[in-house]
Amino acid sequence: MAVPISTAAGLDAAAIRADFPVLAEQVHGRPLVYLDNAATSQKPRAVIDALQTYYETYNANIHRGLHALSERATAEYEDARARVARFINAAHSHEVIFTRGTTEAINLVARGWGDEHVGEGDEILLTEMEHHSNLVPWQMLAQRRGASLRYIPMDAEGRIDLEAYARMFGPQTRLVTVTQMSNVLGTITPAAEIVQIAHVHGVPVLLDAAQSIPHVPVNVQELGADFVAFSGHKMLGPTGIGVLYGRESFLDAMEPLFGGGSMIRVVQLHQSSWTELPYKLEGGTPNIAGAIGLGAAVDYLQAVGMPNVTAHELELTEYALALLSDVDGVRVFGPPDATDRGGVISFYVGDVHPHDVGTLLDAEGIAVRAGHHCAQPLMRKLGVAATARASLYLYNTAAEVDCLAAGVARAMAFFA
Repeated sequence: MAVPISTAAGLDAAAIRADFPVLAEQVHGRPLVYLDNAATSQKPRAVIDALQTYYETYNANIHRGLHALSERATAEYEDARARVARFINAAHSHEVIFTRGTTEAINLVARGWGDEHVGEGDEILLTEMEHHSNLVPWQMLAQRRGASLRYIPMDAEGRIDLEAYARMFGPQTRLVTVTQMSNVLGTITPAAEIVQIAHVHGVPVLLDAAQSIPHVPVNVQELGADFVAFSGHKMLGPTGIGVLYGRESFLDAMEPLFGGGSMIRVVQLHQSSWTELPYKLEGGTPNIAGAIGLGAAVDYLQAVGMPNVTAHELELTEYALALLSDVDGVRVFGPPDATDRGGVISFYVGDVHPHDVGTLLDAEGIAVRAGHHCAQPLMRKLGVAATARASLYLYNTAAEVDCLAAGVARAMAFFA
């Protein structure tokens, strides 16, 4: 029997679900229970309509056109940038750089900032729970520049040892780059403290906020991070659009990753000069529709209220952890206290391979993720090859958590 989600926080899950057309679909003859939000979120009608309106009524390239469609497309694109900047409380809208997603945003920093500021013998600090997108670019940078990676100690549940972290800084430390919320463990890292400690040593910090910004209020000025990367498709927006936030002084110091149209001031036969932010770092025709759709997603989240989203997910996470812990043989990874984590729940079902768990749940219309979740070093630390992962969002309900727990119990019984 599902426990009701409190409406005192101001979030009406039933009303929200009506805004998402795909949630009315059936899978294998069963109502869809979508619990793969850490991979990508579903899209509300407002975002779908924004994309359709762009393509149907004012599709045009931006910035260089003098005709009416181009001027409207430019205005909508730049308005989306301003809305994203307000959503994260950036000091200036030109501190918001549109990218294809978190991966491109981090690579942009690794190339445009890292190649200029990291050299032989230098060190980059990160954790073993990073997504490959916040690990591989730094491996590549270290190999290019003769630098090394050092890993911040953490306990078995993914909590960072801040005291050990504070002792890791030396004259060769050039960057700290950590996730704000683990896509495997759900761990919410102490980002503000991480930044504060690094800044005492004059070291900049990049936060991978792909899993945090969709779920909790993030104020980049309060956090003090120098770079923050996130993706639109995990926060109700389209795929192929993301954001690199950077403090103006850091973005000014970066070299462009992409050369071509839009990012130049003057082009001569043998050399060129770059234009101002943000366009210096946005070479080529951008994902105009994606940016506009992201702007609509931001509007939707703000209308719901990010504190309401967080409160709703906290209730669901507490409920899911309690139900799964009651299933014999289920091992849940990450902090046991829901207040220390987001709504990402990775688990192992006895000796059943996670892929088999995912397949059996899919047969019941329940969508979860199974695999290494682009975090192979973390899987090895946990002593498993893969996990099953359920991840929650604002449109999920306690009844869906019931379906998950019952499905996991049936999977355990099926392979017993």
